[in-house]
Parts: sequence; C-alpha cells; structure tokens
Amino acid sequence: MASLKDLRSRIASVKSTKKITSAMKMVAASKLRRSQDAAEAARPYADRMGTMLGRLATAVGSTQGAPKLLAGTGKDNVHLLVVFTADRGLCGGFNASIVKAARNKIRALKAQGKTVKIICVGRKGADALKREHGDAIVARYTGIEGKRGINFSEATSVADKILELFEAGDFDVCTVFYNKFVSAISQIVTEQQLVPFAAEAVEDEPETAGNGASAVYEYEPSEEAILADLLPRNVGVQIFGAMLESSASEHGARMSAMDNATRNAGDMIDRLSIQYNRSRQAQITNELIEIISGAEAL
Repeated sequence: MASLKDLRSRIASVKSTKKITSAMKMVAASKLRRSQDAAEAARPYADRMGTMLGRLATAVGSTQGAPKLLAGTGKDNVHLLVVFTADRGLCGGFNASIVKAARNKIRALKAQGKTVKIICVGRKGADALKREHGDAIVARYTGIEGKRGINFSEATSVADKILELFEAGDFDVCTVFYNKFVSAISQIVTEQQLVPFAAEAVEDEPETAGNGASAVYEYEPSEEAILADLLPRNVGVQIFGAMLESSASEHGARMSAMDNATRNAGDMIDRLSIQYNRSRQAQITNELIEIISGAEAL
C-alpha cells in the first residue's frame, strides 16, 4: 500500500496535469473557432471550382488537346501520396487515423506492383511513415500553421512541388489524405485524387422558367485553354482546402482529447483523495489502538 506521502505527491502531480490539460483545451477551443470559420468559408469556392472544372472536363473529354493535368500520363505505375497530419500530438486519434489510411493505401499499391512516393505535410506523419517508408518520402513540410493561421502561400509551396514533380514525370497519379472537419468530436479521413483531375458527376442545372431547357455555357477562349490555366490553380486551391480542413480537425480533436483528459484527471484525483483519507484514517486508528494498549499495559 502506498504511503501517505506518496499519495499526496500523486494527488499534487495529477492536479498539475489537470491544470495543463484544461489550459490546452481552452487554447484549442479558441483556435478551433478561427480554423472552423476558415475551413467553412473555403468550401464553397473549392466546390464551385471543382464543379466548373468537371463541366469543362466533360466537354473536352479525351481529345488530344486536353491538358496533361486532365488527361494524365496514360499510366498509373507511380503514385504520389500527400499526407496531411499535425506537427504536435495530444490530439487523440487524429494523426493515427491518417497514418493508418496512408499505410493501407501504400500496402495495396505495392501489392499491385506500383511505385509509391510520399509528401508529408506535418511532423507527426513524417515521423510515423519514415520507419517503414523513409526511402519513399520525397518532401516534408512542417510549421505550416503560424500564429495567424494558414496562408495560401504555404499551400502554394506544396502545390508547386507537386506540379514540379508531375512535369518532371516523377509520378502518374497524386492522391491526398486529410481529415475533413465535421465537428469537434468527429473528423472524416478523406482520400481525394488530385492528379489527374477526377471529374465528379455534375448535376444538371435547374430548368429555366417554364421552357424546360437547361442552361447552355459558351466559353471564350476554348475549353482546353481555360483548363490549362485553371487546373494548376485548382491544385493549389484543393491543397489549401485540405490544409484548412486538417487544421480545424486537429484543433477539434485536441480540444476533445484535452477535455477527456481533464475529466479523467478529476476522476483520478477523487479516487486518490478517497484512498488518501482512508489510509490516513486507518493510520490514526492504529495509533490510537497502540496508545490505548500501552496505557492498559501500565
């Protein structure tokens, strides 16, 4: 059984830990509000650009004049995975879920005889993946989120690296892995193909008033020229959106994890306090028994 001194030390230690986790929870909550607003504000722009590019890609089809970012290289032998994690831990399963998804993808690709290359955005992802796939990591980015949040310039640097590798013929398919923010207690691991551009199904435009005709778009210059200009920009926009979603998810996961840690610390303090009081009462009882027994012996 632990002594009273040991119990007092443990209670004091847990109380100090509780203060730290409570402070981290408050800091994460304050950062979450800003990151959540930024992520939600970026979604309509990224979604609308994807819809427009999907419509243009459908119009262009597989013509010979289609940009390389749309048509691809015609092969899928080399895959580039862009993995978004945090620079710090203490955020529950936020980093582990992304690393797990990336590892599963890497194993599946290697089982098919594909070559895999990795870009790690965040220190935790790079540290976890370098143990098994260190030779496949071609670039690492840390310290993306500054004091004022994430800027588009950080996304541009990652997007430029991806475009540089693609122009050099270093990969055929690029896929990003990130946590999409839903709420402070819910994040969805998302896998999105970035290169070549994967056009999603585009819903038909609402019919015009009364005549049953859909909207018809005419583009100037040609669809191929617009795609050649917008597709590289779309890479930067999607990377920026993934960064914002990952940042909001990180702060939400950290706030939730620190809230749970604070509650657990409080429960542990209660249990240790009960144990301390019982031990102290037992010690007092033993001392009284010894005093009474000594008095009767005299």
